[in-house]
Amino acid sequence: MAANDDPKVIEVSDEELVVEERSILESLRRVLLASVGVVALTVEEIGDLVDKLVERGEIAEQEGKKLVNEIKEKRQKKTDEAEDLASSRMREMMDKMDIPTKSDIEALSAKIATLSKKVDELKKSQG
Repeated sequence: MAANDDPKVIEVSDEELVVEERSILESLRRVLLASVGVVALTVEEIGDLVDKLVERGEIAEQEGKKLVNEIKEKRQKKTDEAEDLASSRMREMMDKMDIPTKSDIEALSAKIATLSKKVDELKKSQG
């Protein structure tokens, strides 16, 4: 392999990585919110359609209500499944990127608070 064919090494600062990771997470969040919005709109439109069918006498009111409730239940189940999947995928991605979780940060904060208290006590005892 010739010297010109060597892969180029690009140095990236930790700060740039954090900004990129936040950008990826924000994009994922937006996609998830858009998906939930589409599902909500679809259920609303189905409800309107069922209402029109009831008005026309094509289905009974009770059947219409039952149908809408079934659709809502299925939608909720699918939404819950999608949220669970998205959460687990985000956790996997954060683990791969070695991003600390909120609980990691809270645990470190608690340790820092404890150490700070001990340092203050040592300062007082040394006078």
